[in-house]
Amino acid sequence: MRRSIGTPLRVGAVAAATALALVLLGGVLGRAPEEPQVAAEPVAVTPVDRLEQTIQRSQERLRRVPGDWHTWASLGMAYLERARITADPTYYPKAEAAVRRSLAVKPDGNTDALVAQGALANARHDFAAARRVALAAVKTNGYHADAYAVLADAETQLGHSADATAAVQRLLDLRPGLSAYARASYDLEQRGLTDQASDLMRRALATAVDRHDMAFCRNQLGDLALNAGDLAAADAEYAAGLAAEPSSVALQRGRARVAAMSGRTDEALSAYASLTRRAPTPSYLIEYAELLRSAGREADAMAQLRLATAAHKLFTGNGGVDGLTGAALAAATGQPATALREARAEWARRKHADVADMLAWALHLSNRDIDSLAYARRASATGARSAIYAYHLGMIELSLGDRAAAKQHLTMALEINPHFSPLDAPAARQALANLGSS
Repeated sequence: MRRSIGTPLRVGAVAAATALALVLLGGVLGRAPEEPQVAAEPVAVTPVDRLEQTIQRSQERLRRVPGDWHTWASLGMAYLERARITADPTYYPKAEAAVRRSLAVKPDGNTDALVAQGALANARHDFAAARRVALAAVKTNGYHADAYAVLADAETQLGHSADATAAVQRLLDLRPGLSAYARASYDLEQRGLTDQASDLMRRALATAVDRHDMAFCRNQLGDLALNAGDLAAADAEYAAGLAAEPSSVALQRGRARVAAMSGRTDEALSAYASLTRRAPTPSYLIEYAELLRSAGREADAMAQLRLATAAHKLFTGNGGVDGLTGAALAAATGQPATALREARAEWARRKHADVADMLAWALHLSNRDIDSLAYARRASATGARSAIYAYHLGMIELSLGDRAAAKQHLTMALEINPHFSPLDAPAARQALANLGSS
């Protein structure tokens, strides 16, 4: 049974909007045009790098007026956006220093700095702190749209789905535009409403002017198509995004995933090798290792997982907390006890479906399938169309001897996306074949 997520979002017509929307975790930085249209293609524009312009202008302003608390907060947000684009967590201390300068100049009623502080907490995966700061920002100024964006991100990751929807709705009401549409799209995706999510992401794309915004929207559209198994549509979105922002690592990762899912393994391996040299993030390195394992290159896979462990330490060393990645790394390196400890710690911090799924799998790897079943069911109960949720649930049910339920959920995983993992999709097909022959 699917849990109630909250009142359906209301997306109205967009009024004139010119405010800069700098929002982390949604990964968007954009300015809405006067009358954005819902269309398959964005209005023709010349891509610009407004983020770099913002950083340069802010730095110049602060050299002249070091007591400008508003610009210090703006610079902090810009550094956070640069961290997202480059996948470089060493920008977090720079962002933190800028926010602290803003608060030192204006400690009371400084909503901009509170928003930046909350966005930094979200980026570091300290979602409880982000929620506290966002609520303080909302209390200071109940009409600050970016405060609701930070709040929506925090509530989403904490698993407070009804509160997340309410925050997204407030953002839509205050400032409909790219930031609001992107979050509304994700809210719908989490409920399995992928067609509606795609429609809203196209509305977000129609408002995009900055090339990073265009790349972000195209990447999200590509991911929606890819997660549904539509490789051609996904590849087209990633290619269109790279035309706007050729250096986007997220879009390059998307095309590498398409190659892997299409069976072009050598091409995918080459793409991942290039990608992880540019952006050695734990998630990209784990994906690369999985692909290497599927190609029978176990030693090379372990080498990438060692790099992923180092990258994870870099993230935590810059103030981040991420038990989900810690659990995934431990599971990939054959350490079920560590995976379970990391997953439990993350679950204590937040009740997101991804964490429920990881905790279920860690319990399964630890031969505790009875305990794991409730968490796997909780992840699937959100309604999200996730092949990996369905696969994990099916394999846990198979381990428990519930053949009918296992067959149902393993079939569902392959129906959602027959290419969802270079290791797990073949395992699902093999399990189904065994169920059919016995």
